[in-house]
Amino acid sequence: MQRRQLLGLAAASAATAALVGLTKTSWGRLSWPVDPFSLGVASGSPTSQSMVLWSRLGREALAQAGRTHEHIPVMWQLAHDPQFTQIVQQGQLTATPELGHSLHAEVADLSPARTYFYRFLTGSVSSPVGQTRTFPAPNQSPSRLRLAYASCQRWGDGFYSAYRDMREQDLDVVMFLGDYIYEYPASATRDVRPTTGGWVLSLDDYRDRYALHKSDPHLQAMHAACPWIVTWDDHEVQNDYAEIHAGFSGLPVPDFAQRRHSAYQAFYENMPVRYADFAQLLKRQGDQVQVYGSVPFGQLATLYTLDNRQYRHRQACTPGNLPGGGRVNPARCETLTQEHRTLLGQQQEAWLKRQFEQSQSNWNVLGQQSLLGPRNGGPTSQSISNDGWSGYPAARQRLIDAMRTTRLKNPVVLGGDVHQNWVGHILSNYAQPDSQLVGVEFCGTSITSRNRATEAELAKILHHSPYFLYANAEYRGYGIVDVTQHNMTTTLRAVRNIRDPHSEVMTLAKFIVDAGQSKVQTY
Repeated sequence: MQRRQLLGLAAASAATAALVGLTKTSWGRLSWPVDPFSLGVASGSPTSQSMVLWSRLGREALAQAGRTHEHIPVMWQLAHDPQFTQIVQQGQLTATPELGHSLHAEVADLSPARTYFYRFLTGSVSSPVGQTRTFPAPNQSPSRLRLAYASCQRWGDGFYSAYRDMREQDLDVVMFLGDYIYEYPASATRDVRPTTGGWVLSLDDYRDRYALHKSDPHLQAMHAACPWIVTWDDHEVQNDYAEIHAGFSGLPVPDFAQRRHSAYQAFYENMPVRYADFAQLLKRQGDQVQVYGSVPFGQLATLYTLDNRQYRHRQACTPGNLPGGGRVNPARCETLTQEHRTLLGQQQEAWLKRQFEQSQSNWNVLGQQSLLGPRNGGPTSQSISNDGWSGYPAARQRLIDAMRTTRLKNPVVLGGDVHQNWVGHILSNYAQPDSQLVGVEFCGTSITSRNRATEAELAKILHHSPYFLYANAEYRGYGIVDVTQHNMTTTLRAVRNIRDPHSEVMTLAKFIVDAGQSKVQTY
């Protein structure tokens, strides 16, 4: 036998011996009347050398075992094979009631561009086996990046058929762009499956709502298939909230800061994110966390995720001075165009520009929450939504200027929130339709969340907004982005009927962007 094979067998034998020894410890002696891993597993926050492995013990299993308030030891393992005969790393975590019995194994010292398998164990029970893959090293030149972008998955609005289809796409990573849960109660008139619980207000409410969403088998399977990069929008807290200002949905709470704190903690508990980014909040040493960040996929691309909720100014001129957003007439709202108003916050804006200045990647893909370009309804249209980028025009221009002045290579902006597909060009000045093309944008529809706009309304906007070349409000689904050194292909996948759990998923449209062109062409 070759030396490498002998070393591999020795490592596997040592890992097996270690596991046998650990079965005599506290985690190995536990018994469970029902599956404690009913919420599945996930991996995320990928780099070329590290990954976060996630799971969370289900509340029903804890209750039936009489361990709701106990600290539970859990084993995690990472291996080269799904049978776990070649274990790479393993360790023990403690699932605590203070953090919703969530589990975050932050694994380092991994090999770049390598597939791994992972699981969690407690007593005689094993979690589902997850598969993940590290990114290529920053100095490597991968031939391809294949990612999906998705957002807005209100439970009662439809079934997660999109994730069933996404599971078949052989992806490197999923970028989730916000509204993973909704804080709304059940709708008696439109829900196709029951939303348990009422308005989500407390920490336990948020935990239960995440558990409801994560009970879906297709969502679980997609989490277990590849790493996710996640950010949030408003419904992870409250519709249209802005920084420390409450939004407009449900019963008001006496302490919105505490509600936001609970929501941010629940996000950590239910996502494969790093403890350091949430440490101050979880230790109650501060109220802010860091969700935004960037990661290189070799030299091919850099992926950025932004946070447009935590640091933004309050929406301008909302009718009736109500909290949250609304439709406003720009001509009657001087506040709207004030230069200092920001959607990302000064610190995040400055960070992003520095990232652009330092980027050596051939493609630069920004995952953020909404539609960047303005939707012009024509000369008779006198209102815009003040909650998205059009409500912060100076901030939008600063973002575009940062791309342009740093000569950022091949900028691509991905978005969500609007429950419609939009495809278009990023202009240096939207007031001048013939101005320089700076980049391209693909704003995705929702996984399930419904949309009220008609195709006729979108056609009118397309007519008066020539920088957009495609829009669709009829279908729910997600997008796939295939990146190579020479071009990028975006495929819009659509669920024919979200009310049918067995619905067909089809290709709605397909587009290609050649490197160095910043121009979208129909494929």
